[in-house]
Amino acid sequence: MAGFGDIDGAVSTDEGIAHFGDAFREQRRLAAGEAMAPLGDRTVIEVAGPERLSWLDSITSQSVARLAPGESTELLVLDPQGRVEHAAAVIDDGASTWLIADAGDADALATWLTRMKFRTQATVEVRDDLRLIGFVDGGSSAQAASVAASAPNGVALIWSDPWQRVSAGGHQYAEVSEHPGAALAWRVAIVPADAADELAASTPVESLAGLLAAEALRVAAWRPRWAAEVDERSLPHESDWIRTAVHLNKGCYRGQETVAKVHNLGHPPRRLAALHLDGSDAVLPAPGDPVLVGDDELGHVTSVARHFEDGPIALAILSRRAPEGDLVVRTAEGDIAAAQQVIVPADAGATADIPRITRLSRRPSAPDPRDSDASAR
Repeated sequence: MAGFGDIDGAVSTDEGIAHFGDAFREQRRLAAGEAMAPLGDRTVIEVAGPERLSWLDSITSQSVARLAPGESTELLVLDPQGRVEHAAAVIDDGASTWLIADAGDADALATWLTRMKFRTQATVEVRDDLRLIGFVDGGSSAQAASVAASAPNGVALIWSDPWQRVSAGGHQYAEVSEHPGAALAWRVAIVPADAADELAASTPVESLAGLLAAEALRVAAWRPRWAAEVDERSLPHESDWIRTAVHLNKGCYRGQETVAKVHNLGHPPRRLAALHLDGSDAVLPAPGDPVLVGDDELGHVTSVARHFEDGPIALAILSRRAPEGDLVVRTAEGDIAAAQQVIVPADAGATADIPRITRLSRRPSAPDPRDSDASAR
C-alpha cells in the first residue's frame, strides 16, 4: 500500500516529507488543527517490563516512577557534567513506556539504555514498524489521527507535548507574561505502519502538512529539540528545557549535581534567543551560521523557519555575554539583520536564597589596649 511519500505533490528529503506543495497553506491548516503531519524524522523506542518506570526514573532527568497510563512527559539523558546527551518524549500505557526520539538519536539512545539495564527487569526495542503523525489538538485532524493511533494495551498512544505549561518540578527562565508555547497544543500519535498507509490513502492532500510546517510551529513556540538545539556543550538550562524535561526535586541521577548548581548558584554559560530576521532579500540562514555583534561572534543559529504570520524566524544559542539588542547573522549569501527576543536571560539561574556571611575584614576591629592605657594616664 502506498504511503504519504507517494502522494502527488509530496516533496521528500532524507529526513521525511518536507511539504506537499504549499508549505504556507499547510502551516496555517496545521496550526488550526485542520491538517496532520507525518513525522518521518522521529523514531519510536519501546521500553517494557515491570521495572521500566522506576529504572527510567533513576537514570534520567524526569520523574516518571509514578507516570500514569496515558500520561505524557519528556526526559533528558545527561552526562556526568550535566550536558544533554539524549532526549525523548514519553508516554506510558500501563505495560510499556514509549519513547519518541529524533531519528538521529534513537539508535544511540536505545543502545545506551540497553547498556544501563544490568539486572533490571526491562527490555528496550527500536520499533521500526511504527509511524508518527503530528497534529494540533482540537481540530478535524485530531479525530482521524486518534482513531489510527496504536493501543496495544488498551491506551491510545497519543503523546501530548507538555511544552504548553511548566511541568511539575520544572522551572521557566523566560520572563514573559504569555509564553508562545502555551498556544500550541501539539500532539503526536504513534501509528502502526499499515494504519499509517490507510491514513495516507484516505486523507485529502489539503489535510496534510510537511516537516517544514511542523518545524515552523516549533520554532515560533521556542520549543528546543535534540536534532537542532543540542551540541556537545548543551546544558538544559540554556534552552529553557528545565521547563518540561527536568524535575528539580526528584532523586539522584547522572548530571543532577551540575543541574542543581547552575540553577541554584550559577548561570548557564549560553542562552537561547528567538530571532526575527530581515526578510527583504529572501535569504534564510542555515543552522550553524554565526551570530555577530560587529565583528564579535557570539553564537550560532540552531533552527530556521518561515512562519506564516511572523515571517522568517530562527532560534540561536548565544554566549551569556551577548547583548540583548539587535544582532547580525552571517550567511554564505551575506549578512542578515536580526531583531532579538530574549528567551533565557543572561542572569538565569542563581535562584537559591543564600544568606550572606559577613567577611572577617568587615567585622569591627578589637580596641587597642594601648588606647585604654593612654586614656587612663
